[in-house]
Amino acid sequence: MHGKIKNNQDKITTGLMSLYLLALIWIVPFKMQLSFQDLRYFTDFREINLIPFAGSVIVDNQIGINEVILNVLAFMPFGIYISMLKPNWSFWKKIVPIAGFSLLFEVLQFIFAVGASDITDLMGNTLGGIIGVGIYIVFCKLFSTKANKILNVLASIGTICIFALVLLLITGVIRYGSYV
Repeated sequence: MHGKIKNNQDKITTGLMSLYLLALIWIVPFKMQLSFQDLRYFTDFREINLIPFAGSVIVDNQIGINEVILNVLAFMPFGIYISMLKPNWSFWKKIVPIAGFSLLFEVLQFIFAVGASDITDLMGNTLGGIIGVGIYIVFCKLFSTKANKILNVLASIGTICIFALVLLLITGVIRYGSYV
């Protein structure tokens, strides 16, 4: 029975991770645009920043920490999901796909000229994944065999809330950005 429960939890986790990755792809390379035509406002911007915490994170001669924090937060679920699906993998084996996915985003942004490719983003995203792995470890220590089930419930609630927010943004019920 325990194997079947674990298998069902893995199916739920896989589904949630798939939705998460789709949302992440929509947010990062597609800049939350609903069509390729809308994406044109972000094109023709091809830049590489290899100096951490410089360039794109400097606004008015100050580090724009919000972007870094958002990158960390955006990739924390990646670390949690990969830990849930591959609990026996070593720490570094879990971090490699997180950093690789982030690097892929940075390369795609450069290739398609839809934003700056920034080492700070890569670092923040990877840190988010590392924190996610750490969160999973804490949940396992606190909740033992129930950790995945609890995380799946929390992730389901979070996914519903995020998709509700996206729906409200798409329909214009709430607006993001300037109100000019």
